[in-house]
Amino acid sequence: MARLTLNNLYKRYIIEERGRKKHAPDFAVNDFSLEIKDGEFVGILGPSGCGKTTTLRMIAGLEDITGGEICIDDTVINDMHPKDRNIGLAFEDYALYPPLSVYDNIAFNLRARKVPEDKIKERINRIAPLMKITEILKLKPTGLSGGQKQRVNIARAIVREPKLLLLDEPLSHLDGKMRQIMRTEIKRLHHEIKCTTIIVTHDQIEAMSLSDRIAIMRDGKMQQYGTPLEIYDDPVNEFVAGFIGEPPMNIVNVIIEKSGDDLFFCISDSTVKIPVPPKYKSVIQDGMKLRLGIRPMDLWIGNMEGKGSKVPIAVYENLGDERRINIRIGEEYLMLITESEVKYNPADIIKLEVNESRTYLFDIETGDRIREK
Repeated sequence: MARLTLNNLYKRYIIEERGRKKHAPDFAVNDFSLEIKDGEFVGILGPSGCGKTTTLRMIAGLEDITGGEICIDDTVINDMHPKDRNIGLAFEDYALYPPLSVYDNIAFNLRARKVPEDKIKERINRIAPLMKITEILKLKPTGLSGGQKQRVNIARAIVREPKLLLLDEPLSHLDGKMRQIMRTEIKRLHHEIKCTTIIVTHDQIEAMSLSDRIAIMRDGKMQQYGTPLEIYDDPVNEFVAGFIGEPPMNIVNVIIEKSGDDLFFCISDSTVKIPVPPKYKSVIQDGMKLRLGIRPMDLWIGNMEGKGSKVPIAVYENLGDERRINIRIGEEYLMLITESEVKYNPADIIKLEVNESRTYLFDIETGDRIREK
């Protein structure tokens, strides 16, 4: 196992324009710092193009760094050759050699490093049961399913007994059921081999189910780093709030209106008014425009004679274990989740209630979280 530290990491690509080479206008990775503890499983999460795979490739030594420092334990590895970093890397693309058997695919890198055949056999015989590939060691890759190929891909990375295991979108080619199975297998494997592991993914369910901590990236920059629960319950900005959670958080434009001694969140172009909880009253004022975040499970269908606002249903979805209801309010859409088995039709009227204590506020210009005092 190993401790990994990234200090103020930068990556800026060189591009060619009209026959001349120059720096790209933006940094692919911009002042990115991260500390991963010995034996920890960390997810790097973000949308496509945010710099997460570039970060992983710099750690592995497959990309030069523009600035900053990468340390494994107390050793700076910026200029160390990839083969000397003792890192295992499983790519999104399985990249298995079709003419070779599964056994020979796993053994390939060990043979290139002149590891004796008896040691190779010993390692493969130890890894194969962990990855549940013992029965396919003699087969060629063309006869394997997607899940089996990914198991072989990961086995090839960990058979080197690396200090650090890097997984680059390892489940992206698998179907839904196989992704769930492989998530369980990867988590089990991590506990058994006790190897410091980083997974790069754009799938927040993948990151939250596997990781001890998650680093969320956007446009090359770190947005937030913490446990899945910390990030879900306490997002630092609107981007993180909308990116984490399935279904995603409802985020709508509101204006603060005062009525007597009370303040309300008023959704534009509607009569819907949500009482402002006491925790926000010291940070907002009448007439203020904000972005209001509410998770779907914090919206409820209330009694028609009770408190709340009457709103029409736009879409009703029955997913078996839960029902999702989309509501159009002015130009905004809200989704709520209910376990009620009552079936609704478009245009049906319901009474909408809000768990005001579980609302989030964001600055309409910067997207930063407005915190209660």
